[in-house]
Amino acid sequence: MAPKPRATPGPKVSARSKSAADGKIRIIGGRWRGRKLPVPDLTGLRPTTDRLRETLFNWLQFELQGKAVLDAFAGTGSLGLEALSRGAAQVTFVEAATPAFRQLRENLRTLATEADVIQGDALLYLSATGGPFDVVFLDPPFGHGFVQKAVDALNQEHWLNPGAWVYIETEVDAQYQTPAHWQLHREKAAGQVRACLFKLPG
Repeated sequence: MAPKPRATPGPKVSARSKSAADGKIRIIGGRWRGRKLPVPDLTGLRPTTDRLRETLFNWLQFELQGKAVLDAFAGTGSLGLEALSRGAAQVTFVEAATPAFRQLRENLRTLATEADVIQGDALLYLSATGGPFDVVFLDPPFGHGFVQKAVDALNQEHWLNPGAWVYIETEVDAQYQTPAHWQLHREKAAGQVRACLFKLPG
């Protein structure tokens, strides 16, 4: 289960990371290692930092080849693009903001690769029928309570394959609960951000 709820509210988290402020994201590993791609100047855009992304993909280094991946709340698409670079067979990106959606499609064209890029609300997407996926990234905007709703939707049988992985990135004091059968595999706090990787039974 996720960290137990606390009575006090979580700290305020800056809406912009350094990479977003610099207008670029960098792919860390795989076939596009070192490639830098533009991101839109959009308030609230908060790509996962390079250091935390490196940690996450070290955790997942043997779990991506040939897999189906969902990058919900995609933003810059940094997590899904990293997964594609490291051998994922299929990535579905879901992003509501038009500038981020358009830039993500352009970056995929720049990389000469294909993926499903859906413009829309990730929670509405998860309320429909889709999947199943082997790896899911949940990194929504902070402070809106989106994680719990997304976790509840993912717990529907059709979204996750047996043995699937679910990565959740939140503000460090975020309150949410995961299903009892989701095993916390790895956890890391970095400044005001907490990253948790869950494993489903195989």
